[in-house]
Amino acid sequence: MQQFRQYFVYIVASKKNGTLYIGVTNNIERRIKEHKSKLNPQSFTSRYNVNILVYYETFQYINDAIDREKQLKKWNRQWKINLIEEENKEWKDLSSDWNGFPPSRE
Repeated sequence: MQQFRQYFVYIVASKKNGTLYIGVTNNIERRIKEHKSKLNPQSFTSRYNVNILVYYETFQYINDAIDREKQLKKWNRQWKINLIEEENKEWKDLSSDWNGFPPSRE
């Protein structure tokens, strides 16, 4: 029996309209905790205090998630801001009320 996996493309920010970082992971809860705890103090997200989850998408296949991550990274800043604000106008931390696994956003 094949185990169902989910992959996530996510955007974290330092603050509203602040510095953005786009990443991909198979465990978004763990990954966001790593950003918030500054697991790697030399990383971009640690240096610029980028740890507010403002947007994410779910995927069934890793290649789809990687393709989407690459696509978003090529977008200009305003397109990224527009994407965030379509779903999260106030730039609230979407991970702030997680009790376990995050909800699917398919």
